[in-house]
Amino acid sequence: MELSRFEKLNIWRESYRLTKCVYRITIDCPTEERFGLVSQVRRSASSVGANIAEGSGRGYSQDFRRYLAISKGSVYETIQHLMLLRDLAFVDEHRVMPIIRCV
Repeated sequence: MELSRFEKLNIWRESYRLTKCVYRITIDCPTEERFGLVSQVRRSASSVGANIAEGSGRGYSQDFRRYLAISKGSVYETIQHLMLLRDLAFVDEHRVMPIIRCV
């Protein structure tokens, strides 16, 4: 199977890795946060790659740049949620900080 245009992009690959990391570290968060903060951080992380993929399929570089800007905003949103997870002690700092440093 041939890769899609977005799958060839390193930035999309990194965003996909970010999403998987976020899902892994939030799996053990308190159940009462499943529909709150955990849901928010998972949605913001998955939004990063989704916007890159969608923008790459638009066919116009101006549209793609706009989707990349939206994606960048989702990265910052994800960082904020990860910091809150850390500060509320839902996730250990040693698990969160490598992810924050990479993005």
